[in-house]
Amino acid sequence: MNADNFFDQEIILENERARLEPIAEKHFAFLLPIALHTELWAFTGAKVRNEADFKRYFNTALEEKKSGVAYPFAIFDKLNNCYAGSTRLANISFPNKRLEIGWTWYHPAVQRTGINKASKFLLLSFGFETLGLNRIELKTSLLNLKSQGAMLKIGAVKEGVLRSHMINEDGLVRDTVYFSFIAPEWPAIKKSIFKEFTDIAKSR
Repeated sequence: MNADNFFDQEIILENERARLEPIAEKHFAFLLPIALHTELWAFTGAKVRNEADFKRYFNTALEEKKSGVAYPFAIFDKLNNCYAGSTRLANISFPNKRLEIGWTWYHPAVQRTGINKASKFLLLSFGFETLGLNRIELKTSLLNLKSQGAMLKIGAVKEGVLRSHMINEDGLVRDTVYFSFIAPEWPAIKKSIFKEFTDIAKSR
């Protein structure tokens, strides 16, 4: 894939459980009811309390894609036949062969049902196998133990804490924990932690 026109391409990633679609205006109505579960934003930099907040957040995602800053996706849950949340490729540095997977949130009802694992598999496979990256990062608040546990569960390596790393929209100064995957580790992680997806591919 050519990095020069990466942000202009219609990238759709799909497996048996999840379909990741480039965010477009049509997704606002589907994602708004999910985003209004305010508990989703307890540990995030952005704070969504109402429709106006989410409209601002959503428009920022569209603008970041247009300006070549990030590539946001809407996540469709094929098992439940509905949109389940959103995620984003960001902090992209093609010269350094790295990016971050983040800005990820799901409807509370589908959390811990496998949709996150399916989505992460798509993004990690795309990053390492299509884009040829060396490194994929994830980060979360030091206070967000649930998110940290989810990252460890899919094989991410905890690297450390950046103290007073950022200021949330509510003014709280946040310590941030960084995790990563690197290319040499990906084949073993793919065959072990994401085995169910590789087994499906082999059976076709």
